[in-house]
Amino acid sequence: MEIKKRYSDEELEEFRGIINEKLAVAHRDYKDMMNQLNNSTSNDVADTSPTYKAMEEGTESQSKEELLTMAQRQQKFIKGLEAALVRIQNKTYGIDRITGELIPKERLRAVPHATLSVASKEARKNR
Repeated sequence: MEIKKRYSDEELEEFRGIINEKLAVAHRDYKDMMNQLNNSTSNDVADTSPTYKAMEEGTESQSKEELLTMAQRQQKFIKGLEAALVRIQNKTYGIDRITGELIPKERLRAVPHATLSVASKEARKNR
């Protein structure tokens, strides 16, 4: 039996569909986060007590930081998905970048931007 070196064009198209769906959701979520960040000052607490306002501002800056961190993670995720689309274009998608073997489909369906199999990732972590 010959060992497959890459996924077929049909399989790559299936992954392209999965990635495009995830990208659409990721872009929407990122846009929502950025809108929240830009509009977070619209809940003005000017008419409430100074103590409450100070607490509110503290909470607001913490949630702004958390939102910013989430937005940065989302941006990294989007870049990973876009890079995966380039690998599909180049027909190198789904190939483990350490072993050169195919990453199992189950892993790619769960983590479509993966460039390592679970085994390679574990081996790398334990080095």
